[in-house]
Parts: sequence; structure tokens; C-alpha cells
Amino acid sequence: MHKVKVLKTEFVTHNVRHFVVERPADYNFISGQATDVSINKPGLENELRPFTFTGLNSGENLEFTIKIYTDHNGVTEKLGKIAAGDELILHDVFGAINYKQPGLFIAGGAGVTPFISILRQLKADNKLEGNTLLFANHTEKDIILKDELTDMLGSNFINVLSHPESPENKPQIIDRDLIKQYLHGQSNYYICGPDPFVEAMAENLKELGIQQSQIVIEQ
Repeated sequence: MHKVKVLKTEFVTHNVRHFVVERPADYNFISGQATDVSINKPGLENELRPFTFTGLNSGENLEFTIKIYTDHNGVTEKLGKIAAGDELILHDVFGAINYKQPGLFIAGGAGVTPFISILRQLKADNKLEGNTLLFANHTEKDIILKDELTDMLGSNFINVLSHPESPENKPQIIDRDLIKQYLHGQSNYYICGPDPFVEAMAENLKELGIQQSQIVIEQ
């Protein structure tokens, strides 16, 4: 267990907040991994929730990008009120999404967070080539780190909006037909998002002939 100070925090969308926190000594992770986090305040120390690291393991500090839910009195709502100088409690690192080879990333909403660190690491290693991201959201304002992901992936960053506000974008969902357009012989297919989303995407891939061994989900 590690008590760490929040160094910086800001909203990156209307309901997603970025946190920069101190890094404990000898605390390491692999891009795609996560840890349990709680708030170091009376009564909240044992309210643990898992969050994925979104920075790089080589960074001086740790980063998290967390969706804030204000419709119930939960941990993320309280995280939405955290300020620089407050403390979080971090626990052991555990395996989540493990990057293997270039492939197709399929993310639903805040499920993109493990992919952020993976893609940032691939960029640092100059190994982004061959990777594509299908990113499902409700509207344009929900897209997390749109500019950075566009810069990294270019035309291989595909936004899929179910309720677009701009007339330029047509309503879409990620379904089997859409996935089929982006099957280019990739070795791996990475999925992250709400459980029903992950299950549906995995089923779509299997119906398209993708083997279970090629599908990578949170473990």
C-alpha cells in the first residue's frame, strides 16, 4: 500500500478527469496494467476501485484518466472533487490488457484507458505501425484525448458515435459489419469497455472467424 500525493488534476472531457500523482519508489507497471485506488480520507481508505495507468512506466510520476460518475454517491464522484495536494492510496499492480503484437483495438467509452498507455508506449518505441483503434462513444464531447489519438494513429483512429451532434457524422455502433471492414490479417484483437460491450465484441470477432487465442481482454 502506498500513499501518494496528487500533483495535478484536470478534466479532459466533461466527465473524464486526468490525475498526475507521485510515483512510489520501485513501483513499476507494464502498459495496460492497473491498480486498486482509494482516497486517503476518513471513511474512504478501504473504498477500492481498479484504474488503469495511462502514463508511461518510464515517467517520473503516475497518471490516471478516470471517468467521473455523478449519478450515484460513489468513489469516482468523490475523485471528481479531489484537488492537488490531496492523497490517494495505491495498491499492488495487476495484469489487465497485455499487448502482444500489432492489431485492432476496440474500445467502448472509458474502456480506452488501458489502450492509452499502450499506444503511448508504442509511440515512444516507434512501433505504432499496424495498429488501429475503433473507439465507440455517444457524442463528440465524450471522445477522450481525441487530438492525441488522432496525432498518433491518423486514419487508423476511427471514431464511432451512436448519437453524433455534428451533421458530418452519421450515427454508428461497432457491430460485426463495421469490424469486418478493419480485419486486415491482424495478429491480435484487443477489447475493453463495459462487460456487455466486451462480450458482444468478442462474439462478433468469433463470428468473423477470429480465434479465441487472438482476442485479448482484461484478465
